[in-house]
Amino acid sequence: MIEVKNIQKRFGEQVVLEDISTIFENGKTNLIIGQSGAGKTVLLKCIVGLLVPDKGSVLYDGRNVTTFEKKERLMLRREMGMLFQNAALFDSMSVLENVMFPLEMFSNKTYKEKLKRARFCLERVNMLQAEDKSPEELSGGMQKRAAIARAIALGPRYLFCDEPNSGLDPKTSLIIDELIHDITTEYNITTIVNTHDMNSVMGIGDHITFLANGKLEWQGNKDNILDSSNKQLNDFLFSSDLLRKVKEKNQK
Repeated sequence: MIEVKNIQKRFGEQVVLEDISTIFENGKTNLIIGQSGAGKTVLLKCIVGLLVPDKGSVLYDGRNVTTFEKKERLMLRREMGMLFQNAALFDSMSVLENVMFPLEMFSNKTYKEKLKRARFCLERVNMLQAEDKSPEELSGGMQKRAAIARAIALGPRYLFCDEPNSGLDPKTSLIIDELIHDITTEYNITTIVNTHDMNSVMGIGDHITFLANGKLEWQGNKDNILDSSNKQLNDFLFSSDLLRKVKEKNQK
């Protein structure tokens, strides 16, 4: 579980996050949504430690990481998996070498054990057949699956995904969503997804945090989000014709 308490972050005179408090539970896909400039990315960076909040705290299973020293942050990094917007695979490495990279960096396992773990992770995302390929030989969806394999290589307790469906077609996006959700529940990971994809919201939104103008305006899940009376949330959601039609159908 990751708990955010009264986080505030400003850049100069601009307040980007104002008194944000929420809980991201393990075994659930926790989504952060909102318009561009709402503060989603800044919040995610504060949670993973790329930014230090001006006020407030971030607790990983009770550990206040905002007070961690460099060595403690490095130890925590071994418990984290990252899925970046553009997959961020190394072109100079094969798919298998990409998945082995965090194991080489942070694991004390033997080479044989690392190889076995990397291949297990590739098999879990149905990419074992592509282990010798280079990233440039893969489709966008295959790159994301390889990136997920790399993200779970260390057996993380916490998984962070930044716009995981960016650049993908709707069908492939659903596959990636289902994979993230299945891995989260299967391994009881605390997963946080920064997204603007409404299909993701309605498909895997176990817990949803909606930000607007740097403030937390609404929290809930995919089952009650369409029934919200929050105007800012509704304005954000129903800019999509599809969701507007879904709500109108449910109200009949």
